Amino acid sequence: MVRKTTIRLGAITFSLAVCVGSVEAKDLGDILRDKGVITQEDLDQARQEQQQPSEKPGGMPEAVQISKGGVQVGGVTVRLGGFIEAAGIYRTRNEVADVGSDYNTGIPFNSSSLAHENETRFSVRQSRLSILATGDVSHDTHLAAYYEMDFLAAGTTSNSRESNSYTPRSRHIYATLDEDSWGLHILAGQAWSLLTTNTKGIIPRQEQIPLTIDAQYVEGFNWLRVPQFRIVEDFGGGLWAGVSAESPQAVTSGGVTAPSGVNYNNNGAPSGLMNNQTTYTNDYIPDFDGKIAFEPGWGHYELKGLVREFTARATGTNRTTTGYGVGGAATMPIVPSFVELQVSGLYGYGIGRYGSGQLTDIAFKSDNKHLVAIPEAQGLVGLVSHPWSGNDLYVYGGWEHADRAGASSTSGYGWAGLNVSGCETEGAASSTCQAETRDLRQITGGFWQDVHKGSYGRFALGLQGGEIWRDAFSGTGGKTPRTNIAIFMTSVRYYPFS
Repeated sequence: MVRKTTIRLGAITFSLAVCVGSVEAKDLGDILRDKGVITQEDLDQARQEQQQPSEKPGGMPEAVQISKGGVQVGGVTVRLGGFIEAAGIYRTRNEVADVGSDYNTGIPFNSSSLAHENETRFSVRQSRLSILATGDVSHDTHLAAYYEMDFLAAGTTSNSRESNSYTPRSRHIYATLDEDSWGLHILAGQAWSLLTTNTKGIIPRQEQIPLTIDAQYVEGFNWLRVPQFRIVEDFGGGLWAGVSAESPQAVTSGGVTAPSGVNYNNNGAPSGLMNNQTTYTNDYIPDFDGKIAFEPGWGHYELKGLVREFTARATGTNRTTTGYGVGGAATMPIVPSFVELQVSGLYGYGIGRYGSGQLTDIAFKSDNKHLVAIPEAQGLVGLVSHPWSGNDLYVYGGWEHADRAGASSTSGYGWAGLNVSGCETEGAASSTCQAETRDLRQITGGFWQDVHKGSYGRFALGLQGGEIWRDAFSGTGGKTPRTNIAIFMTSVRYYPFS
């Protein structure tokens, strides 16, 4: 006890001298050591303690501290993320598109001069910045806020259908509350749709996103990034369930013409901060999504579904039509930590919005008053491998399909009377190529290779290549319209915060 007290008094004496800041402080410490009051170990420990971050009264840390894990501001930890990308793009047909390809109507038929041109461009616009703020209120209660942006916005094409593309383009803006003791998880804000497959439970920032360079991912991939309110329950034992109310909007492209006197789609109002260069459907309730996830110990499995309402106003009455979809997903580690098989699918009516191909959701019935939800199916198969450290190798096959629906006229979808006689003739009038998409099929593959990964971040190289086939419905005056496109992309990325 005497020994400890003597050491502590010596250390305190030395510490006080250092705090005063006198030149003799170093000498005092040496004198105490030389006199045997303290040892060299005690002296080193006292000096080290003086270099520790100071604390406020009551043991509270200073307002701001910086560490490798992020910046501590009070009780909140802030972490930066994102990457800088230089991408190269080559397409065998000209889509006049950036790093996000148009997987549907952007693939031109031979009647367009674009179908006979190649396209090469470089882009840095997928470069990304993210900020994650987390705070642990208690052992069981956790708060977080996440913001992520890129530079892929274009004002005249901003819309609310699949992903926020308004300027500046915000990919994710949401807050979460996690209450571990109850297994409760709440999310409010813009995030991946609940229907997007997860890699673990039903947790944000744990989504199974295709590894593609292309910002439109893969045909058959089910996703949105829209504002939503989500509640998830973790029941334990690998069982999760969640429901989400998500911002509604229908895809109306594809040549469907509204009958005279019917309103279901309107240009945005600039005074209401919407884009007047695109249209917005008449939606009065959100899309409702639900999902059950199960992890029995080998793999991750999901069952999911959605319900939607579509509205048109005709003859002074609002007329609603219900759309819905059911699907599932499975992630199976065929060779753990080496090869993984990913499978997902969705089938229903009016589900085009939830696929990368953006097939049309709705058309009109023959009464020219009611909408009809178009029957559709989507599927995706992926194989992801990690053959050596720092390498991700992938191949995906995707498919999206729509059936004929609605009136036998231009207000229906896939009408057999559409004129497709000019789809194979360059320069033909648009009235002779009224093609509407029936099937989209894609196969693509590529890899990512880390060049460096360490305390200075991660530097990676990527390559992707594949082909998409677009088939339209048969019509009058010609063969069934078909076209295809091959797309190749390269990427150089630096993740400074990884």
